[in-house]
Amino acid sequence: MVKKTLRTIFRVATTLSAWIVGGIVLHRYEFFTSFTAIDNIVGMLPVTFVVVGALGIIAICWMKHTRQFIPVSVAIILLVVLSVALFPTAQRGNWWINMSLPEGQEVMFDLASFAHFSEYSQIARLNEKSTLTLYTDLPILDGATALFPIYAAFAEAVFNFEAFSNEHVLSTGTRGAYEALIAGKRDIIFVAGASESQIAAANAIGVDLYFTPIGREAFVFLVGVENPIDNITCQQIRNIYSGKTAQWATLGWHSGGRIIAFQRPDGSGSQTGLQMIMGNLPIQVPQPLPDASLIGSGSLMEQVSVEWRGVQPAIGYSYRFFATTLNANPNAKILSVNGIYPSIENIQNESYPFVDNFYAVTNGEPTGNTRLFIDWILSSQGQLIIERTGYVPIIGG
Repeated sequence: MVKKTLRTIFRVATTLSAWIVGGIVLHRYEFFTSFTAIDNIVGMLPVTFVVVGALGIIAICWMKHTRQFIPVSVAIILLVVLSVALFPTAQRGNWWINMSLPEGQEVMFDLASFAHFSEYSQIARLNEKSTLTLYTDLPILDGATALFPIYAAFAEAVFNFEAFSNEHVLSTGTRGAYEALIAGKRDIIFVAGASESQIAAANAIGVDLYFTPIGREAFVFLVGVENPIDNITCQQIRNIYSGKTAQWATLGWHSGGRIIAFQRPDGSGSQTGLQMIMGNLPIQVPQPLPDASLIGSGSLMEQVSVEWRGVQPAIGYSYRFFATTLNANPNAKILSVNGIYPSIENIQNESYPFVDNFYAVTNGEPTGNTRLFIDWILSSQGQLIIERTGYVPIIGG
């Protein structure tokens, strides 16, 4: 009798534990809060694996363990193991082999319009002489393409013309700049925050990435101009990029068809921005396009206005200045998020939900001319250049 009671208690406890653990997993990955937003089979698979795994454990616990049930028991155990093993793949939606996937290309731009010491340059300038001039040991600069107009203006304002050369101001993009700084080939890079892989690469060889915030920028989401959606919520963004939502109808556009969610290459500044928004929620890999010709060869800013069967079904993301000035697409529009548009005012008061700092990044705390240069960037003159370029200063903004 005692043995039977203990067996019942164990079975009840195991049943409750299976459902509790399953519930924790589903809650952790926002399936409870977003269940009604799941509109596709791939997005439902993680839930299916959790439920199958829990039911399998419960079945094994309660079924009779006699010789005739051994094949059934083995089959159920294999099903549970398979469900657990496939759950991470289901979270990422990574089922496709050798398929054309909608990942926006990282394109470098001709930045000649922001040339140094040129009468025709669009570079932001002061109306007075800089309070700092560097004549020797000029820091070597690099950074994100979108931030080139800022740090190019910094260099023109501070670096002595006779000491300056084009080798002092480079533009290899976010990934290239981080790689060069970690390799010891740059003194300062101007970028958004580092990705986990970039931090790991620095730590692996003892490089201490030191981040000095110098300005603010909005991370924005874009769709085609013909898309009737003008506002999206933070949760809807997380649902789209975690694979739960794949149809525009779920967001209210019933004739929009399937959402084409473009992404950027890992390590790019905007992809790191998306990763920060998603937090610990896995980002689904880009799903196969309905037609391989849609991937094109341009940047995400160009791809986001792609047309398919009479509609513009794509969504993408970028930073506001890049999307509105450096690589504007007249066939794309920026969405409000939670009803807040990323205007300068809403970036300054931080009512827009995705306001990020951008940084001057060095290997360790800056010293010498690098320190003087960064201190000047944080002065009223440096911050004025940030404002005149079209970004939001971090001081006095």
